[in-house]
Amino acid sequence: MTAIVIIPARYDSTRFPGKPLAPLNGKPLIQHVYENSGKSKLAKEIIVATDSKDILDKVVSFGGKAVMTSKTHASGTDRIAEVAASLDYDIIVNVQGDEPLIRPEMIDDVITLLDDKRASMGTLMKKIENPEEIFDPNVVKVVCDKEGFALYFSRAPIPYHRDIFSAEVQKRGSAEGEKMRGTRFALLNYGTFELFMYKHIGIYSYRKDVLLSLAGTKPVELEQTEKLEQLRALVNGFRIKVKETFFETIGVDTPEDLERVKKWLSLSS
Repeated sequence: MTAIVIIPARYDSTRFPGKPLAPLNGKPLIQHVYENSGKSKLAKEIIVATDSKDILDKVVSFGGKAVMTSKTHASGTDRIAEVAASLDYDIIVNVQGDEPLIRPEMIDDVITLLDDKRASMGTLMKKIENPEEIFDPNVVKVVCDKEGFALYFSRAPIPYHRDIFSAEVQKRGSAEGEKMRGTRFALLNYGTFELFMYKHIGIYSYRKDVLLSLAGTKPVELEQTEKLEQLRALVNGFRIKVKETFFETIGVDTPEDLERVKKWLSLSS
């Protein structure tokens, strides 16, 4: 099967306008994403799908490939689907344009997941190591079945370790219980019981027909409730296979996130 990476990159981010062009260690953010994606062993091509001529011109200026898309798309999935519809590839990989730390191994992993003919999509998860992420709604959690297919994604802590979490709430009182997200009570090693909880890493591989089908499907109630687009796939019966990764990423949603990435790069260099 042949695979392509399509990177959706829109200009008008609410919290960080012009984000793909923000400078990061001498290069625009989108160039880091593009170059790291280009190191994939299994993806045959990399394309940026954008609604901005400024972004398109910048990608072309560093030797990349970009195409213009509609400004009316409600999601990155719709944006990459517009591009994928006219391409002759079996697998489409969605690498977010705000993931400068994306690793080529992660791209190859999600492509390989679709070797399983039962899988409509592939994605990644990472074991939660920072207890504060458990109750952070910005950190999406995932639970899977014994064969690695996603059962559910949520901004809430799943699975909810009732005996541990409830006992802690009772011990601290209901008022304190409301503050759990900002504490370190949920130790990953709680006595002899280890909490296995996984956060979702937002990179996806799609079979082309699945991507086009999802892009033409209306949002579902669960998706609108959690504000998680992948729930549309689950509700419509598409199976998402998940693999554990040991790589960390930092998505850039705000200027503060960009500073975190700069710090990460300086520490790892």
